[in-house]
Amino acid sequence: MTNGLIEEFLNQSDYDIRKSKNGRWIDQKCAFDAVCFVADCVVDYLHNGGTQPFESPEIWHSQYSIENVMKLFGKPNPTTKSTLDEYNKFFRQPLKMLAAAKVLNEEKKGITIQFSVANMDILEYIALRERNAFDFICLYIEKTLKDSGLWDSFASFFDEQNRDWYDKVKDDFTRFCKQYTPINTTVESGRIFNKVLNQLACKYRKKGTERGRLSKNIITFDKIVYNKTNWYDDLTGKDKNVARGDYNGTKVVETPDYDYKVNRAMKNLRYFINTYFNGEPEFLDRFSIGQKASAIHHIFPKSEYPEIATYLENLIALSSAQHMQEAHPNGNTRAINKNFQYLLLITKTDKIRKNILREDGAPLMYHFKDFMFVLDRGLSTEYFEGLPEGDYDAVIKGIEINYE
Repeated sequence: MTNGLIEEFLNQSDYDIRKSKNGRWIDQKCAFDAVCFVADCVVDYLHNGGTQPFESPEIWHSQYSIENVMKLFGKPNPTTKSTLDEYNKFFRQPLKMLAAAKVLNEEKKGITIQFSVANMDILEYIALRERNAFDFICLYIEKTLKDSGLWDSFASFFDEQNRDWYDKVKDDFTRFCKQYTPINTTVESGRIFNKVLNQLACKYRKKGTERGRLSKNIITFDKIVYNKTNWYDDLTGKDKNVARGDYNGTKVVETPDYDYKVNRAMKNLRYFINTYFNGEPEFLDRFSIGQKASAIHHIFPKSEYPEIATYLENLIALSSAQHMQEAHPNGNTRAINKNFQYLLLITKTDKIRKNILREDGAPLMYHFKDFMFVLDRGLSTEYFEGLPEGDYDAVIKGIEINYE
């Protein structure tokens, strides 16, 4: 999935709120990381035998959701009665946003709301990683604002970035909500305005809203996440006062958030291989003949390269024999066979190329730039980040040079 394909999907629908009257097309709980998590829980539920249509409690009562929502977001046990209202909001608001975006279908049955999947490819893309969810949400917000005749006010604010234009865009949004939706209070429209403005401001690296006023600084990811533990900086150990580009540390704090993302990436690759490639190992040799891909292997080991352990581009599906006899000589998981690592990187390059160019018949799974990041970190170079998008010949040459 690319932004172009997301735009094609969004362009198939009219999101004009003046017609739908839907004041909950996005809501307070619809931060990109929360939406990604809820989408992941839905996908996991369906991949493991869950049925459609489903209701919100069916998702947050699943074992996968229970285990991870408590660890990641510090929330209480979802199965206790006292948490009903909290979990209804946390799960239902992203579900209703995804329904408004036409990724899910929504149908009211008496006092309950039932959901089903309208576009599984988009849902799986959103569930894959937080950045995917962020890209989708921003494109969806922008399309909705344009369809609803609100975009010019937001665009002008991003151009001018002063208090007068901030007051204007906020007032325009408030009046719009009161006129066309059931939302009739400034406080409630303000909560939705925050979620709309700041996610776009982060995308465009602009000032947004903070405590009901024009923010003093550009809105960054740590300002818009639902889970206020900084999901990136806490992971790398970077001091918040140090610019990302100036930080070269490799320290990783293995938080529940980190473990979840590593496991999620491995789970997603396993499902991808089983579903679209009959569960066959990605690398073919004498140890793969007649075998299934029972092991998900980090090409650059998690213990040595934790910063790229969550990247799908650093994972490859192998048979058990390949994993324990070739990748890790004599079954020693602390040892790496460099010659075999080289072969895996060449193979993974071809797999990523075919997937991005849509030659493998499978949904888009990988990002070229993410693969370049993995290679630069794993091989301790800055060569790959400067390569043009799609220059796979140069990628192969770069890998060969590093293994000469």
